[in-house]
Amino acid sequence: QLPDFLASKRTLFLRYQKAFQDVPEVTLIQEPPECQSNYWLQTLKLSDSVANERDVILAKTNDAGLMTRPAWKLLHKLVPYQDCPRAPLPVAKWLEQRLINLPSSAGLA
Repeated sequence: QLPDFLASKRTLFLRYQKAFQDVPEVTLIQEPPECQSNYWLQTLKLSDSVANERDVILAKTNDAGLMTRPAWKLLHKLVPYQDCPRAPLPVAKWLEQRLINLPSSAGLA
């Protein structure tokens, strides 16, 4: 079933790519040149101009039944790890505020 799942996920990526092509505030994460992604998880990156609206976007898309979510929460923000040593994480913090995972089921293509 895996080849069919991967084909469906690529088709879903292409649908998202078309849907977001005229939205300058977002970039759909895509495979780099010379690479082939499995597109297992579809992810949007918000531009700097709307990054502070991430939570509003998540709330509105979820209220509409789209089931979006933040890409991740940094580990040091989770209760068990709040007091653990960590390095400065400027890039991870920047990405955390800008990445949104989209519904990615192979059944959506």
